[in-house]
Amino acid sequence: MNIRHLVTACLVLVLGSAALEAQRAYSVSPAPSIPGPNYVIGPDDVLSVVFWRDKDMSCDVVVRPDGKISLPLVNDIQAGGLTPSELRDAVNAAARRFVEEPSVTVVVKQINSRKVFITGQIEKPGPYAINGPTTVVQLISLAGGLKEFTDGKKILIMRTDKAGRQVARVFNYREVLAGKNLEQNIELQPGDTVVVP
Repeated sequence: MNIRHLVTACLVLVLGSAALEAQRAYSVSPAPSIPGPNYVIGPDDVLSVVFWRDKDMSCDVVVRPDGKISLPLVNDIQAGGLTPSELRDAVNAAARRFVEEPSVTVVVKQINSRKVFITGQIEKPGPYAINGPTTVVQLISLAGGLKEFTDGKKILIMRTDKAGRQVARVFNYREVLAGKNLEQNIELQPGDTVVVP
């Protein structure tokens, strides 16, 4: 084997592994996840409330914008802001007026309250549910990518901090695609808005 063949073989190996790494980095999509015990229920989440040995009281419900759900006999109960186990305890307490020793299970069937928003020069602007860790690049991919001739250097990520103030950080899509300043490709949080000028 001569030097030229050896260099070519090494180059193919290096480029192949680089392409594989790039594919791994960019092909990861947020997968739906099962909410943990500390998951906080929010508006639009779909819940299954099951009363053991009482099918008439069991039902699937959607959490209303005011955070409440309506159940047979029990009527309205606050669900938003509670964990499934806290809601189970509240439903058990309310049902005791009508059922002797109620045994309730609350299951989060569908997470719809964890949303981020993307607007501006993007192919499919709007709200997107995030059911697992989702970065800015992944959201842009979910939204169909940037529109043609969009520069992508001054994308804003807007977030409300714990004090209730709006904070913004700049995201340079072109740099990230070139493999530079990758730390700016942050994981989004529910309620974040990405603005593509």
